[in-house]
Amino acid sequence: MRIQLYDIMTSLRPYVKVICTMDCDEGTDISHIRVLPDTCVELFVNYTSTPVAIIGDELHKRSIVSFRMSRPMDVQMRKGAGCLAVCFHPGMAYKFFQIPIHTLADTTAALSDIWNNLAEEIEDNLACACNNETRVGILQNYLLQQLTTAKNDLQVAYCLQQAQFSGGLLSVSKLANDAGVSQRHLSRKFLQCIGLSPKEYLRVYRFIQSLHYIKKYPALSLTEIAYKSGYYDQAHFNRDYKTYTGYAPGKFTHAQHIIH
Repeated sequence: MRIQLYDIMTSLRPYVKVICTMDCDEGTDISHIRVLPDTCVELFVNYTSTPVAIIGDELHKRSIVSFRMSRPMDVQMRKGAGCLAVCFHPGMAYKFFQIPIHTLADTTAALSDIWNNLAEEIEDNLACACNNETRVGILQNYLLQQLTTAKNDLQVAYCLQQAQFSGGLLSVSKLANDAGVSQRHLSRKFLQCIGLSPKEYLRVYRFIQSLHYIKKYPALSLTEIAYKSGYYDQAHFNRDYKTYTGYAPGKFTHAQHIIH
C-alpha cells in the first residue's frame, strides 16, 4: 500500500490533522492491519470502483467515516483500492458532520448516510480527477463548504490543551474546575464533540503517550515506560494495552501489523 501525505489548507489546519492518499496494488489483498484508538474521527473517500476495505467482518464498498474511539480495529484494504483519508483533530469532526459524535462512537458509518447525495457527488468528482494532487484540492474545498460557522467550544478546547500539556495526567474534577463548569456539563460537551467522556479521553490520551515513549525510548523497560507515562502501577498499564491493542505490552512491542 502506498501512502502519500499532502499539505493542508491554512483555513483547515485548526480542524484537520492529516490528509493522505492510500493506494493498493492490483495484485493481492493486503494482510490485515490493526489500527489503534487515537480519539480522532477519520474520513475515507473512495475514488475507485473497488470496495475500500474489510473492517472487522464487514465489507465497506464506498466512502466511510470511522468513529472509532476506544477499541482497536482490524482493517484489510482491498486490492486495487484507492481512497483519500482525512484525520480530524480531537473535537473538530463535529463541526463538519454536525451530529453528536458519541451517537456513532466505535462505529464505521457510510458517508452517504451522513452527507446524503453529497457523498456520491464527491466520489464522482474525485474519480474523474486526473491525479491525487487534484483530488486532495477538491476534497478540501468540499470540507470548507461543510465547515459550520459556529464558534469553537472554548471550554472543550481549553480542556484538550490542558490534557496535552499534562500528558493526560489530570483529574476530571480539576479539568472541570479550571474550565469553570460542572463535571456533568463537561461530560456532555466531550460526548458531543469528541465521542468520549473526559475520563475515557484522558485514559486514551495517557495510553497514546505511552506509545510515543516506547518509540522514543526503546532501551527503557516496559515498567519504566509505564511510570514515565503516568501509570500508577504495572497492572493499569497492562490493562490498557489489552483493552486498546488486544495484546499484553510485551507482545505488542513485537507485533508487525499495527498502526498507531
